[in-house]
Amino acid sequence: MFCGTIDAVRKRALSIEPDTPAFDIRPPDRQTAPVVFSSPHSGRNYRDDFIATSRLDAAALRRSEDSFVDEIFVATPDFGAPLLRALFPRAYVDANREAYELDPGMFTGPLPDYVRTRSPRIAAGLGTVPRFVANGEAIYDQPMSFDVARKRIEENHRPYHQALRELLEGTRRIFGAALVVDCHSMPSGGGQDGHSRALDNVDIVLGDCHGSACAPAITTLAETTLTNMGYRVVRNRPYAGGYITRRYGRPDDGQHALQIEINRALYMDEQRIQRGPGMADVIRHMNKLIKALTAIAPQQLRDHPRWLPKAAE
Repeated sequence: MFCGTIDAVRKRALSIEPDTPAFDIRPPDRQTAPVVFSSPHSGRNYRDDFIATSRLDAAALRRSEDSFVDEIFVATPDFGAPLLRALFPRAYVDANREAYELDPGMFTGPLPDYVRTRSPRIAAGLGTVPRFVANGEAIYDQPMSFDVARKRIEENHRPYHQALRELLEGTRRIFGAALVVDCHSMPSGGGQDGHSRALDNVDIVLGDCHGSACAPAITTLAETTLTNMGYRVVRNRPYAGGYITRRYGRPDDGQHALQIEINRALYMDEQRIQRGPGMADVIRHMNKLIKALTAIAPQQLRDHPRWLPKAAE
């Protein structure tokens, strides 16, 4: 039904830079659900030249990964939906940022006017080309030229988003609406952003930009499905949704976006970056979530109005 378009997107990824494609698409035999799954932070192709210019070794650079999230959602095609996953690591380029969201202090000269140089992400050292890995360690000990960042962005960030846009456009051509599920993991201690207290006793955070990126019925379906399996779930605290959720979530236009953050302690050893004994259970449970989300009728996505907060009574 849609695999011809998916195959074209995959071939374009390989043609950009054959040795290091920016992304991979795992397509269904036939797309039967109006849903696209995205894993922008699970890439682990660490280029030798990147490691050589970093003050950190490969193991330390992996602290920024949403490790194994692509494996957790690997069964997505079995439920009739494609899975798009970045192959480049987040420490190299962050696909969940604007294309040019950069810290001017990282560069040898002035940045072009089109570059965004101020945002909470930049202030935290987590721009499109990050200054820090997720635990706060600096990646570089000297500034880089803007040309280096531009090359990374044009060869990785832009192709990833082009692929995501084309997958959503193809989905909408078939079903008249679409849902993108953006899949992430979060450190059990809260990470560099200082969210450890907010994440006490939380297994999963669902982000829908406080209702502006996704119809509330979809978020409620995900929350209920996960809660019924015993997970402790919160909405939008402290992760309301990143760039992908904000950029692609347009409920009034029949396109929804929901971000999922899974506590890494549930499925991995965070220090050794190894799969843990809980991995199999998390995969089994996320398959149930995938099944629930891919069962949403296109009509529900097309017709459900965007939630608006009621005035205080």
